[in-house]
Amino acid sequence: MNILLVCSAGMSTSILVEKMRAEAATRGLEATIEAIPESRLKEQTNVDVILIGPQVRYLESKIKSSVSVPVAVIDNMAYGLMKGDQVLDQALGLVQNA
Repeated sequence: MNILLVCSAGMSTSILVEKMRAEAATRGLEATIEAIPESRLKEQTNVDVILIGPQVRYLESKIKSSVSVPVAVIDNMAYGLMKGDQVLDQALGLVQNA
C-alpha cells in the first residue's frame, strides 16, 4: 500500500510519517508512507490513498478533483498528538471503504 501525506511544505508531517512507518512494521503491513508538499502531488503516480494535513485542509476539494484515489483530511487530534497508529487506521479504512 502506498500512502501519501500532503502538507504545505512536506516537513511538518515527517514525524508522523515515521510513527506511521513504525506502526505498519509492528503490524507486519507492507506500506510505503511519504510526505510531500502539495506542489509535488502531480509527480505521484502510484498512490493508494492521500491524507491531507489539517493545516492545508482547504486543498481537499482541489486534490479530490485531480485524483482517483481516496482523499481525506487527517484527524486533527491524531495529527496534533502525532498518533501514527490512528492515522494509519484512517488510511486503511479509506482504502477498505473505497
